[in-house]
Amino acid sequence: MGARRWTAAATLVAVGAVTVAGCGMAGAGEARTDATRLRPAAATAPIRMEPTRVTPVAATTGAGVSAASAGFAPFTAPGRTLKPGSKGTEVKALQARLKELGYVPGPLDGKYGGTTQMAVWAFQKVQGIAPTSTVASRTWRALENPKAPKVLVPRGKPDRVEVNLTQQIMVLYSGGEVKLISHVSSGSGIPYTEYAMWNGKRTKFTGSARTPTGDYKTTWRRSGWHRSYLGQLYNPIFFNGGIALHGALSVPLYPASHGCVRLPMNVAEILPGMLGTGVPVHVRGKFVR
Repeated sequence: MGARRWTAAATLVAVGAVTVAGCGMAGAGEARTDATRLRPAAATAPIRMEPTRVTPVAATTGAGVSAASAGFAPFTAPGRTLKPGSKGTEVKALQARLKELGYVPGPLDGKYGGTTQMAVWAFQKVQGIAPTSTVASRTWRALENPKAPKVLVPRGKPDRVEVNLTQQIMVLYSGGEVKLISHVSSGSGIPYTEYAMWNGKRTKFTGSARTPTGDYKTTWRRSGWHRSYLGQLYNPIFFNGGIALHGALSVPLYPASHGCVRLPMNVAEILPGMLGTGVPVHVRGKFVR
C-alpha cells in the first residue's frame, strides 16, 4: 500500500435473526481486522503498484523441485540476516528471488516492509519452515534450492486455484504451472454474532466462521472496496456463495476471518487480472492451532 493511509470505519449496529455460514450470503462476505473494521480514506482509489511478472514454476506433488530443474537461474544467498525494516541490496536480492519463484513481495525496492514479510511467510510455509519475519540461514538455503508447493488436486484443471487451509496459502495455476503463491488467512472457526443494517432493517447475523473445504468455481466479483454486513472486502472474487478471495488490511499468521480467504492487499490488487470467472477453486486441509 506504500504510503497510503487508511482510517477506521464506523461500527455496524443491528437486530433480527439470520443464520449464515462462512462470510455470509452471496454479496456479503467480510474483511475486517481482529480489532476493528476498516475502510480506506478514498474507498474507490486503486492502489498503484509495480506490475508483477512471474516466471512459471513447474508443478510437482510437493516433494520439492530443484532450482535448476524448475528452470531458474542459480541463486547464491547473500547470507545477511534480514528482518522488517532492513534495507539494501540483500533485501532487493530477496525480493527478486521471491518474485522469480512466484511469490509477491511488492516493489523490488530493497526495503523490507509488510508485503515482503507476507511473501516470506508464504515461502517459509511452503518450505516447511515455521513462518517468521526473520530471514536467516535456513530460509536463505531454501531460497537457493526451493521446493514447489504441494499439489492438492493432481488431476485438476490447468487453470485453477488451490487453497491449503493447513498451511494457510493460496496457489494460482495457469496452464498447469504455478503462477502465484500467497499467504492467506481463512475462517477462524469461532462462531460469531454480528449486528448490521441489512435491506433497511436492523438484523442479527450469526455464523460458524468456517472456510468449507470442497470444489468450487469463481463467480461474481467487485472492483475496489465492497461493503458487506460483516465489513469491507477489497477486490473480492466470490467462489462459494458469499465466501470470497479478497484483500484485507489484516492477514495474520492464523485463521481470523468470518470464512472468506483474506489476501495481502498487493496480491488482491493483481489477482483479478490473473483469475477469470468459472475457474475451479479447490479448498483442502484444516488448520491446527
